[in-house]
Amino acid sequence: MKNLALACIAFLFLASCGSKEAKPLTINTDACDFCKMTIANGKFGAELITQKGRYYKFDDLGCMVQFAKSNTVVPYQSFFVNDYTKDNTLIPAETAFFIKSDQINSPMRGNMAAFTTVALQSEYAKKFNAQLLSWSEVYNSYK
Repeated sequence: MKNLALACIAFLFLASCGSKEAKPLTINTDACDFCKMTIANGKFGAELITQKGRYYKFDDLGCMVQFAKSNTVVPYQSFFVNDYTKDNTLIPAETAFFIKSDQINSPMRGNMAAFTTVALQSEYAKKFNAQLLSWSEVYNSYK
């Protein structure tokens, strides 16, 4: 009976390690894991989760992609970006809609913004005279 209880506790502990949920960024407290700057603007923040469940936070989408590409040994599970229209609201990068424009002033000059819908993407693309991008195009735009 004691072994069964220990096995259940171990299973619950291991199951909790593989979380796929984003953790909110703490603005003006959390630091970017790539450039080390304090995350001060929730419109541009990003986060990734490793397969082991470790969270990394970023002040700019570009920092997250460069971090992921520079650490090819660590397998990543999930990428999250902030919805530009909802300050500090993380959404899955794979389902987000992106734009890029010199008129978007993100912290590390990634000049990209993410949105939850294609309608918002189109609206802001017109406003900023921006290029429309998918997650794979964003990811592949960094070397």
